[in-house]
Amino acid sequence: MASIISIDRLGKTYASGFSALKQVSLDIERGEIFALLGPNGAGKTTLISIVCGIVTASEGSVTVDGFDIGRDYRATRSRIGLVPQELTTDAFETVWATVSFSRGLFGRAPNPAYIEKVLRELSLWDKRNSRLRTLSGGMKRRVMIAKALSHEPDILFLDEPTAGVDVSLRRDMWNLVREMRASGVTIILTTHYIEEAEDMADRIGVINKGELIVVEQTAELMAKMGRKCLTLYLAEPMSSIPGALEDWKLSLNADGYELEYTFDVNDERTGVPSLLRRMSDLGIAFRDLHTRQSSLEEIFVSLVREGS
Repeated sequence: MASIISIDRLGKTYASGFSALKQVSLDIERGEIFALLGPNGAGKTTLISIVCGIVTASEGSVTVDGFDIGRDYRATRSRIGLVPQELTTDAFETVWATVSFSRGLFGRAPNPAYIEKVLRELSLWDKRNSRLRTLSGGMKRRVMIAKALSHEPDILFLDEPTAGVDVSLRRDMWNLVREMRASGVTIILTTHYIEEAEDMADRIGVINKGELIVVEQTAELMAKMGRKCLTLYLAEPMSSIPGALEDWKLSLNADGYELEYTFDVNDERTGVPSLLRRMSDLGIAFRDLHTRQSSLEEIFVSLVREGS
């Protein structure tokens, strides 16, 4: 699949000497949903701001649909919609006026039918004549998304779009994101709700201290780095783990009723069959068992810890 964004050895160093980005290279494929994860201060917003033409890079290059972000600013910016973290709106404008005005800023001809469609999809139609200062925080966030979509961009950046908003908006927005992706729009998102990235993204990049430490297909990342936890629900409680089971590095929980064993899903010899045989030999009975795959959040924490 062709790349719609190509980032090559991008760096950003501020006057204070702080290096926010260090030789970041990344290709975003046309029509994919790409999630960028990282702790606060990792460089996520700086990277997005450079691609969107808000911040100037210290080194490296970025092309958007074949256009250089510096030499062809208008061509690149017109292809991009951005939903920033901050709620920046004109408090005295109406919802309809501010979204329509945003479309005009990008040189697009008026299209009331399209604006109506966006407002309806974001549950803003009933608020179209309301002034922004009268809206709740969640509604203002919806307006920011509508503004980003007003000029029908090919690429949509969502920088922590669901931070501090209600469950209803999160559901509406992700439904809209899926619809946009189906129509060919490329989505790049940052989020602290890592389960959203796991559920939504085709690929995931993890950035820490200005460096991109991993870029991987979501499913492959889970398969490569995920671990499984086997929980055995014992028929009788244990006061301690027998020495005969020490090879498996087990943990005892729930007042001695649960025995947990964590193993690598990619290891050909997980140790599970031999553990169950040894427990049978020792006469340790269990009434049920359950396995759980490591979540993306656990993988993310592990990657960041390794990169620290």
